[in-house]
Amino acid sequence: MLVEVALPLPLPRTFTYRVPGVVRAGTRVRVAFGPRKLMGWIVGAGAESTEVSKIRDVDALLETEPSLAADVLELCRWVSEYYVLPLGQVLRTALPAVLGGGAQIDEPARTRRLLRLTRELPSLQEREALFQRAQRQRELYEVLESLGGRSDVAHLTTQLGFSHAIIKGLVARDLAQLVDERVERDPFASMPRQAPTQFQLTNAQQAAVDQLRTRARARVRERPFLLRGVTGSGKTAVYIELLKEVVSNQQRGAIVLVPEISLTPQTVARFRAEFGDVIAVLHSALSDGERFDAWRALHEGEKRIAIGARSAVFAPVKDLGAIVLDEEHESSYKQSESPRYHARDLAIIRSQLTGAVCVLGSATPSLESWHNVKQGKFELIELPERVEGRPLPPVEVVDLRTRARPSTPTALPASTILSQRLIHAVWQRLDRQEQTILLLNRRGYATFVQCRACGEVWHCHQCNVSLTYHRGRRRLVCHYCFHEESAPTVCPRCASADLSFRGVGTEQVEREVIETFPQARIARMDVDTTSAKWAHHDILGRVERREIDILLGTQMIAKGLDFPQVTLVGVVNADVAMNLPDFRASERTFQLLTQVAGRAGRGERGGEVIVQTALPSHYAIRCAVEHDYLGFAEKELAERATPQYPPHVRMVNVLISGTNEEQVHHEAERAADWTRAIIESAVQRKVVVTGPAPCPIDRIRGRWRWHFLLRSGSANAIGLVCKHLQYRYEFKPGNAELRLILDRDPVSLL
Repeated sequence: MLVEVALPLPLPRTFTYRVPGVVRAGTRVRVAFGPRKLMGWIVGAGAESTEVSKIRDVDALLETEPSLAADVLELCRWVSEYYVLPLGQVLRTALPAVLGGGAQIDEPARTRRLLRLTRELPSLQEREALFQRAQRQRELYEVLESLGGRSDVAHLTTQLGFSHAIIKGLVARDLAQLVDERVERDPFASMPRQAPTQFQLTNAQQAAVDQLRTRARARVRERPFLLRGVTGSGKTAVYIELLKEVVSNQQRGAIVLVPEISLTPQTVARFRAEFGDVIAVLHSALSDGERFDAWRALHEGEKRIAIGARSAVFAPVKDLGAIVLDEEHESSYKQSESPRYHARDLAIIRSQLTGAVCVLGSATPSLESWHNVKQGKFELIELPERVEGRPLPPVEVVDLRTRARPSTPTALPASTILSQRLIHAVWQRLDRQEQTILLLNRRGYATFVQCRACGEVWHCHQCNVSLTYHRGRRRLVCHYCFHEESAPTVCPRCASADLSFRGVGTEQVEREVIETFPQARIARMDVDTTSAKWAHHDILGRVERREIDILLGTQMIAKGLDFPQVTLVGVVNADVAMNLPDFRASERTFQLLTQVAGRAGRGERGGEVIVQTALPSHYAIRCAVEHDYLGFAEKELAERATPQYPPHVRMVNVLISGTNEEQVHHEAERAADWTRAIIESAVQRKVVVTGPAPCPIDRIRGRWRWHFLLRSGSANAIGLVCKHLQYRYEFKPGNAELRLILDRDPVSLL
């Protein structure tokens, strides 16, 4: 049989090989490719060729059953076509890392050796005769009986003192046998299983559940649902009821996608309480072995629900009946490295391939999804109120330009970061034994270090960004290439010791909070404090147990958390991301403020939100304060109409990078001109080229970066231009190590 094999190479084609018998698409194989042996995937039958004699045989079949299910293979074909990447490179992304190197499928499994009884000895007389000269074998036999007829060999030898000779003697008498048992590495196994939450659905929740159940029972390929529900409206309860219908009633499978930062103990525990051991969790904090075990359990049908971050969209769930994508607006659903897919789009495509119900949920939907609702491509379901009729928290704005300073000796001490209003509010929560969340979307202690005498600012020598000062370690750190150096004491340019640590980071906020509230129990949550495995789980667990009074951190504390005792949320500076050179800056600010405000007032005590800003009249701030998503969406869509940005048009960010600034500049100009010529001849001016120009951060990790944008109302036209660029454009010879990156539907232009 001739088959087409996709290889993980930067080549836009498959290769024909011969296999004995009939082999299904999705099967991993090892093949000879030139002098090398490569792992690849059979993706279909090979075409008959006049040069059959030149076709090589497959070197080895690596599995008896395909590791890629039919729907996952088709999803990967779509990714390959849409994002313009070779199919083999996409297929490697869809599987656990341990399956990408050509190993047999069961090699990565962890096993343990067991000793198991195979024969009963009910008669005491029989035992006396059999073990007359082997008392230790009798002791081992009777220990195994007391342990239910089997035990781990390691336990018998290290804990109970039986030698391997004793074990072999029992096996030689045909009284027991040694067997290998696969051990599943479940990092959540030690998490206690909670009782299912008892709740009464609101009228809006019940209507949403009824609509989703009807669709699930129909099993039709229909448009996805956008579930827009205010924070605290019970979207998770709706997801759970849908999964009960699909998994419990129909015995089908489901995928639940959440942003990486929302994979908290709360998220996992809520679903485990309802569905128990049929859940497999997939995300980046797991080891390769743990991820493989979760993948295998889904692949073999032992588990039927996959919960994970963006890559879980490829999970091998059998008979898929539902895909839920929570916080669908989150930018972390976009893969930052090749293939640069967006999990939201893949979830929609996979649901169409399988007939699964697709639900995209958010309190602040992306403008792309909202635009699709207005165009009739998505079906809207709304949860306009919080459960139990709780009001959304009132939001108060503190204008950083005019905030008052203490004028009397009895006033609270002045703070350079926290306003007097926010300080008063935090003290009130401490007095009432309630909890506070403080948000600042910036890491480190100070944004940059500057010499007051000559103005020198410390920059990364590889990236054109200022170094961030981390006070705890007294280090300057680049958050792009991770270069570190000691904090300066004098300026190397003018020898002045008058250095200013400017800007505000989470470390600095933490220090000021500690000094202002010395009795409070404080925790900081940002990338620096959560780098260890499960570190964010530990911090949030302490908050849930009320061992923390004040939780401060970056955007990872802004969503997915439900702590009834949090009655105050303070936004230290709402303007941090507002003026970034990115067309999504206002949208991200509105979403972040709305989401973090939603952490307050989720219990019976209610809550309030205090937002410190120097831009109180900006529509993103104003709409967030008023909980007005519709008003914000209308204004932002109008802002993006001229010049046109998504969702009004499709867009591709074409990035040229290299080690020589001048060569990168010239190559970007040349590539942009070449693209304009292609547009003239191939797509009849349906695509517009803007640029090129230096990227907002024009050097990262020693590589200079220029980019230009492609805009079009036609997905097909812009896709055709991408194919020309990816597969036909050739760099001018040089020594700058030039690279071209196509980022289709970018979430950021930085």
